[in-house]
Amino acid sequence: MDDTRPDPDALLAQLREDEAAAARGKLRIYFGSSAGVGKTYAMLQAARKLKAEGVDVLAGVVVTHGRSETVAVAEGLPPLAPKLIEYRGKSLPEFDLDGALARKPALILVDELAHANVPGSRHPKRWQDVEELLAAGIDVYSTLNVQHLESLNDVVGGITGVRVQETLPDTFFDRADEVVLVDTPADELLARLKAGKVYTGAAAERATQHFFRKGNLMALRELALRRTADRVEDDVQAWRSNQRVAEVWKTEAAILCAIGPTPSAESVVRSAALLAQQLNVSWHAVYVETPALQRLPDAQRERILRVVRLAHELGATTAVLQQQDPAVALAAHAREHNLSKLMLGRGEPLSAWRRLAGPRPLAQRLGEVAPELDVVAVAASPVAPDVETHKRSDEQDWPRQARHYGLAAAACALTAALSWPLQWHFAQANIVMLFLLAVVGVALRLGRGPAVLASFLSVGLFDFFFVEPKLSFAVSDVQYLVTFAVMLAVGLVTGQLTAGLRYQARVSAERETRARALFELTSDLAGALQTEQVLEIAEQALAREVHGQALVYSLDLQDRLQPSPREAALADAERPDAGTARWAFDHDQPAGLATDTLPGSPWFFLPLSAAMRTRGVLALRPSSNRSVLQPELRAQLETYGRIVAQALERVHYVEVAQGALVQIESERLRNSLLSALSHDLRTPLAVVYGMAQTLAAQPGLDAQARELAQTLSQQSQRVGAMVNNLLDMARLQSGAVRLNLQWQPLDEVVGSSLQALEQVLAGHRIELDLPQGLPLLNLDAALMERVLGNLLENAAKYTPPGSVIRIAARSADDKLQLEVADNGPGLPAAQIDRLFDKFTRGERESSTPGVGLGLAICRAIVEAHGGRIWAEAAEVAGGGARFRIELPLGQPPEMPEIEPE
Repeated sequence: MDDTRPDPDALLAQLREDEAAAARGKLRIYFGSSAGVGKTYAMLQAARKLKAEGVDVLAGVVVTHGRSETVAVAEGLPPLAPKLIEYRGKSLPEFDLDGALARKPALILVDELAHANVPGSRHPKRWQDVEELLAAGIDVYSTLNVQHLESLNDVVGGITGVRVQETLPDTFFDRADEVVLVDTPADELLARLKAGKVYTGAAAERATQHFFRKGNLMALRELALRRTADRVEDDVQAWRSNQRVAEVWKTEAAILCAIGPTPSAESVVRSAALLAQQLNVSWHAVYVETPALQRLPDAQRERILRVVRLAHELGATTAVLQQQDPAVALAAHAREHNLSKLMLGRGEPLSAWRRLAGPRPLAQRLGEVAPELDVVAVAASPVAPDVETHKRSDEQDWPRQARHYGLAAAACALTAALSWPLQWHFAQANIVMLFLLAVVGVALRLGRGPAVLASFLSVGLFDFFFVEPKLSFAVSDVQYLVTFAVMLAVGLVTGQLTAGLRYQARVSAERETRARALFELTSDLAGALQTEQVLEIAEQALAREVHGQALVYSLDLQDRLQPSPREAALADAERPDAGTARWAFDHDQPAGLATDTLPGSPWFFLPLSAAMRTRGVLALRPSSNRSVLQPELRAQLETYGRIVAQALERVHYVEVAQGALVQIESERLRNSLLSALSHDLRTPLAVVYGMAQTLAAQPGLDAQARELAQTLSQQSQRVGAMVNNLLDMARLQSGAVRLNLQWQPLDEVVGSSLQALEQVLAGHRIELDLPQGLPLLNLDAALMERVLGNLLENAAKYTPPGSVIRIAARSADDKLQLEVADNGPGLPAAQIDRLFDKFTRGERESSTPGVGLGLAICRAIVEAHGGRIWAEAAEVAGGGARFRIELPLGQPPEMPEIEPE
């Protein structure tokens, strides 16, 4: 079979990618270390060349920074008119995306890829505009500096002391079809800066003193070169994969460390990590598990897997490969990942017999299988052998091996016994086939070693019982020696091939079992709609996977980690430690068994990390440490964890959506009831108020009756105000209120509010701090008077007579702050955050009238104006409360000049 055949699924996926790429535009990025290296100039030169060849080129955005050379090379390229966007009273030019899509050139130039668009644009970032252009099939040339890459933002900030705010995601940079590096040495760039070819005037002087220092420029140049080299390496790997190039290309000194079963493997891993650090290259560590190594005792296999884990901790990409020939497996892995250097431990000197009859050394086999690899043999550090462990392992393994070899001998004896009466009816060639069948059966069931024994025993038994002279090992015909040799060779080869197929079948069965388990878990979790269902399904599936116990810690509504309901069935000594689970959750790292945190624990704790946050912790108690030590099985468990976390997150948001829906419907019903109730009460209240006023105005009424009539009038008026608040709140939340926005001076709004509450504020002292020259505000005067009226009325109600109520205003930047403060008892600290909720009052069950809607109405009106309102303690002696309103400032219309008469 040809193993180099392409995978049909991979071919189909590649065809789909090529089809999608054909309909998409191509992106070329001119990449440099800093401003002034010539990115825009190189882009314009390439565009002019294409235009001369007849390509439809459009200059969408070209930023020349006033450089004469750049301006000159940009001449002749048709420009795209910018789009003017209003922002803070100014018209700012921006890239006209709609105009570019309508024009649809073959190639468009969009300078400064990381640029942040003016608020009000379709996309917040320019690279998102470019993404839309590419999706429309338009090719794009753009420019980018290394400091704008998101992953290098902190690194560049640490080097230069300047944190760049405009950044580009690395994923978008990596998806570019071409990256052209525009490189300029630091000395040459500084010379260009001094000559005024980068910045001019004071800007050049500031750049020299801060960002454009020689050390900064050299460091940025190194970052740009390294980032470009990484991208080129990825391109080379992709090309090798698509073209199915088998040989290793020594474009990078990447290292492959071969982990062996010997105690010196740890020393080899540390040497490989040190060399990779010195060369500043990536490295892989691979353990090839052959059928013979799979029969090692558990203690020795766990020691090997601990070495694999050590390599992972030292920064290696680790893997455990199942293969009969380690040389073939290592060569295939090195070629797949383009690893040019292979490090392995130097084996012990072989005796003369082992050099002649034993297998060839691994380094020699690698030289034959992959001659392009550089094989580095590492001198192993002396390691004291663990005599007790080997002795105990041999004692544990000997009964199993003896039983297998005994069964092989018994199978050959049984074959001879069954064949004895058949020798007079069948030819000897058929008897030979029966013995070969026995060898195949032994290899299939018992492995290689017993198959070798069965091959030799079959030849001996056939010679003793079926070849003349019978019952003797003597051979009467020399031709039988050829028969014996062929029979032995066929038996050995057949046995070895059968044992290898048995091993491959077992590996394939294990992989199929793991894939089926993942599929079943995903299918079961897809139908789970409650957290309890997710926990039950996950715990049952993972318990089967690790052949042990599995528990899932999940979050409750208060984000507290809750143990699994099934934990109560465990004895106290067998329960997982809740503190370790909490540590794994807080640090988002595995803990417990086979980790660096509490490795003595019998439980393995794995955080359940989802897209938005960590959703819980998975606690496993496997029957064997192999489940968490072997990289493939560990990766399988992490995949399980991600699937369970996604299911928990999905169920969580389903519950949140259901709760929000119930809350919306409840709020809608309550608003409807409040609106209906308010409308039904307003007419009777107006009648009561009118009758009370009429009764109080009657002549000849005694004093007591007149006082009762006035009290009735005041209370009906107060209830009417409450009903109006209820109705206004319902209208605001339903969106039925339309703002009548007009430019108004603030002092007039404040004056109208004070005049309307003249009687309520009669017992308090009012202080005004409204500076002259405050800008006009674009607001609904009636609603804003309502806001100030509610705040002033609250201040009057909750402060004793004679208290001071202060109204002040200040403008800063693009906002105006208005505050209403008093020196009364202040606000309850526990309720400051809830004061603006509906039906929330500062004092519970107090004699102060009100239903707790005034501040809620204030917040709704202020937010409708694009502002915000909050409460805080006033900075005056004895306490007090202060409410602050922040409103946006716009650009008022220009007033026409009035000519003097």
